[in-house]
Amino acid sequence: MTPAEDDDPAPGASQNTLYRKIAKGQRRLTPARRLMYRVAVALGWWLVRFFWATCRVQRVIGVETARTTVQASKSVIPVFWHQHILFGMRALLDLQPVGLKIGVLVSPSVDGEAPAMLVEKVGGHVIRGSSTYTGARAMRDFYETIVKQQVSPAITPDGPRGPAHGFKPGAIVLAQITGKPILPVSVAASRSYTFRTWDAFELPLPFSRVVLAYGEPVKVPRTSSAEGLETLQAEMAQRLQDLREQARRALSEPSSR
Repeated sequence: MTPAEDDDPAPGASQNTLYRKIAKGQRRLTPARRLMYRVAVALGWWLVRFFWATCRVQRVIGVETARTTVQASKSVIPVFWHQHILFGMRALLDLQPVGLKIGVLVSPSVDGEAPAMLVEKVGGHVIRGSSTYTGARAMRDFYETIVKQQVSPAITPDGPRGPAHGFKPGAIVLAQITGKPILPVSVAASRSYTFRTWDAFELPLPFSRVVLAYGEPVKVPRTSSAEGLETLQAEMAQRLQDLREQARRALSEPSSR
């Protein structure tokens, strides 16, 4: 990992930023670009609400355990595959009434302004940073965010560029340094469209039935060898796959919600 270098934030960047890395020569946030972003965010937010509203949540698996975990731990490290972002976030919103503060990692560059606006509309906390730049400064900022501010960063362990369903070590490392449990989340829909993207993004179609699933929280040992970390990565990937299959099977069962 390469230590991060501080730099000035992008013009108009949110003040709740935790970690800033602005590349040289990046584009400036002009008034025209800001307007374009606002229009794009308004359209994006409408589409998100449309799919959330027109899909019926047939069942929620493991919600009581998830609620108890959030109440006891104050903050957790939610993980779901990149292909399930749309309803993975929807699942996390169901935990807000018991105190979950959802955090989303957004690029510190100008290009991150539109996603940051959308995250705030959803009711999440913007965490400015990058999956590319890590190091002691980044880990310290994440520690303060998760432990002191009690924000739960939603993580797609196979993002942002794959490989699909490959569980990268980031969430496990955060669990080690913070002592917070990892909360697996998965989704299944009766009808969905799968995009030809690296993550095979799944978009539940309007009026389809959806199952949201929370897995058992996972406490990670504070220390582990390189081999131990690889074992944990494989174990977490399998947990998410098993949870996904459990959600799929639940689609054929009578509704319990």
